[in-house]
Amino acid sequence: MTTFWAKQRTAVFGAVVVLVTAGMTAYALSAIAENDRRTSKATDATTTSMTQIEQGPRILFRHTGRDADYGHVGAVALAAPGGARALTDLSCDRVYAQAGSVSCLATERGVVSRYRATDLAASAPGKAWREVDGTDLPGLPSRTRISPDGKLVSSTVFVNGDSYMVSGFSTRTVIRRIGGASYGDLEKFRLVIDGRRVTPVDRNIWGITFADDDRTFYATVATGGRTYLARGDLSTRSLTTIADHVECPSLSPDGTRIAFKEAVDDGTRWTPAVLDLATGKRTVLAGETHSVDDQIEWLDDDTVLYGLGREDEPVSDVWALDTSAGATPRVLIPEASSPAVLR
Repeated sequence: MTTFWAKQRTAVFGAVVVLVTAGMTAYALSAIAENDRRTSKATDATTTSMTQIEQGPRILFRHTGRDADYGHVGAVALAAPGGARALTDLSCDRVYAQAGSVSCLATERGVVSRYRATDLAASAPGKAWREVDGTDLPGLPSRTRISPDGKLVSSTVFVNGDSYMVSGFSTRTVIRRIGGASYGDLEKFRLVIDGRRVTPVDRNIWGITFADDDRTFYATVATGGRTYLARGDLSTRSLTTIADHVECPSLSPDGTRIAFKEAVDDGTRWTPAVLDLATGKRTVLAGETHSVDDQIEWLDDDTVLYGLGREDEPVSDVWALDTSAGATPRVLIPEASSPAVLR
């Protein structure tokens, strides 16, 4: 257990450094102008309006270009992900969207930094987003996801101070109904590991992904030096493990597979992989040789997306990788992270 948490603290520290750097940008929640046009100095890419992008399927993301719009939420047409992008005034550390709902986790810099989860919605395509809900966060933003119907939202943050941690960070994950009640800290849910109910003090939960029934979700559970994939049930407030060595799960659009990151090389890096929920077969996507420290997103039923930082630059890109054997990863959206596909 000591070795595991030492490795986890090293990995988490790296993620925290990235998040703190991202949080240096100012947090803004200004209304999005329909004809907002900005210039991306780093990419020299043409820009367009959010009104035009929202007319069809699109990918929402966090802009990471080294310019005045660093950290702002942007979007590109699904049919032309490397083309013109619309950039907004909304600044986030992590962003996600589904079915007209947007989740923004952000750091508010000050004498004492604050962290905030804000939920936004658009009444119609091309209309300005409006804030509909939100809550303060107890630590550094890490992950957020929204259910397919846009009604549920999750947030994961890094915190410190847990009694079982000698140093470093642990996590806090909460699921809320947008505009409604919270289900509270998922560490309080009943936990069943390998068919036996357990109550470990060192449990950590992160990386939520939702099914389409507003009840079922999947999450990573870590305890006792191991990580598990757990199926969650909001109605019974329970988590039941169904596989091990799974981190940051992402349910495929057809609901049959989980894309995730798997720790390799003694936990010093992660590689993308896919788990078939019916058969339990897992496939490591060996075409990616970089360490993928991200919650994967599905572009379609056969392709996954994830953010990768550039070497020696505070810039990341969104990469795409087919789940078939021998596929080669490619940059899909330059200067971007935290992708969310809106079909």
